[in-house]
Amino acid sequence: MKDGTKTVFLVIGALLIILGLFMLIPYLVEITIGDKSHNFLFWSFFSIFIGFLLLITNQTEEKSLNIKQAFMMTSFSWIAITLFASFPLMYSSLQLSFTDAFFESMSGITTTGSTILDDIERSSKGVLIWRAILQWLGGIGIVVMAITVLPLLNIGGMSLFKSEGAEFEKILPSSKEIAMVCTKIYFILTAICALCFYLFGMNAFDAVAHSLTTISTGGFSTYSGSIGQFNSVSIEIITMIFIICGSVPFLTYLKFLKGEKTAFFKDTQIKGFLYFVSLSTIIVTIYCYFFVKDFLPDNIRESAFNVISIISGTGFTTQDFGTWGNFSLFFFLILMFVGGCAASTTCGIKIFRFQILNLFIKKQIKQIVYPNGVFPIKYRGEVIGDTFLTSVLTFVFLYIFIFFLLTALLSLSNLDFTTAISAAATSLSNVGPGLGEIIGPNGSFKYLPDLTKWYLSIAMLLGRLEFFTVLVLFLPSFWRD
Repeated sequence: MKDGTKTVFLVIGALLIILGLFMLIPYLVEITIGDKSHNFLFWSFFSIFIGFLLLITNQTEEKSLNIKQAFMMTSFSWIAITLFASFPLMYSSLQLSFTDAFFESMSGITTTGSTILDDIERSSKGVLIWRAILQWLGGIGIVVMAITVLPLLNIGGMSLFKSEGAEFEKILPSSKEIAMVCTKIYFILTAICALCFYLFGMNAFDAVAHSLTTISTGGFSTYSGSIGQFNSVSIEIITMIFIICGSVPFLTYLKFLKGEKTAFFKDTQIKGFLYFVSLSTIIVTIYCYFFVKDFLPDNIRESAFNVISIISGTGFTTQDFGTWGNFSLFFFLILMFVGGCAASTTCGIKIFRFQILNLFIKKQIKQIVYPNGVFPIKYRGEVIGDTFLTSVLTFVFLYIFIFFLLTALLSLSNLDFTTAISAAATSLSNVGPGLGEIIGPNGSFKYLPDLTKWYLSIAMLLGRLEFFTVLVLFLPSFWRD
């Protein structure tokens, strides 16, 4: 086995050990409340054991990776973690099938938030905190990838952020150090979020669990009613604030800490994200004011909460927005595709790609009016090259193509149109709840056919890893030396 391939399995082994150690947390939670189950303890030892085997058998002096091996490591790591994380769910008191356990695990680690649990409250505290931990790990995992791996692979225009990484490598010793600092920031934000939840009415368990899934923009809750269960204005406001904290680039936090006090105000992505959130909230509020019965002025908060939750891909709900009329269904379907900023915990197409597309369209219009004119596309003060632009356009086209293909496949499972199209959108964009009675905010994915759940699991992975990372593995040429 080549050294690079050994390194891939070495990394997977290390990740399984980390995963196994985190399994001890739900075990400690369960024994604290008097649950005598050793389910999480067993699978913790099992994961650590397999991880050590991979570490021992794949030792190598040369630990560098080429691009091919980086693709392998990214995809295989996510799949391996999902698989091992599903075992405690499958053998818990819920007695989930392998398909359901894998779906729930994939939904967690990709920070999607779709669930097959239709009565969440009957789950053990260990299972509930494990779901939250998976989303928290998935959130920091994608941040680290977006900073260190994806820009190097030139995936969907992520190479734009190479310069930012290089900028910090002048200050910090390596990308590894950058990732460590981002992890510390992530942990601190989580802790502050948990404290705020606790101070404003949540019990300690709910505060910790919801802080893990809020800052990761995951959306798993300990209640079927999600954040609406608490019926608290303060908790909803705190949730919105920390969702936004998770939706902005983590490199901006680094800039701020290094003395650039206006970093958040100058960032093009952040300004674009906040502008779109504000505009969408206004549109939904105006629509609801005129067309939704009993919609009151204080329900502006409801509009803002659900808009922020869906755009960021968090998936928390306070109300079933499916009851707000057909326009709201259509509008929230569109919002599922948007996402937050690059190098954040969010999902979707991402704001920067929409900004690039907007600049490209403007250029094309100018080119029609002035055929001989030269109109370079500039983003964040830099001229965008053809290679970068092609990467963005290819990503968006692939996103739309896979969305329609997935919708067609789901339709073959005899799902109604609303369920099929929203399930495809929410899985690819890692949002969580879909639309309609079955998978809407008050429903679950439990009653979908098993084959459909596997389609959606693959879609979650594709969306989380930006498509190319996974799809390239299916090219025969990729495996040729």
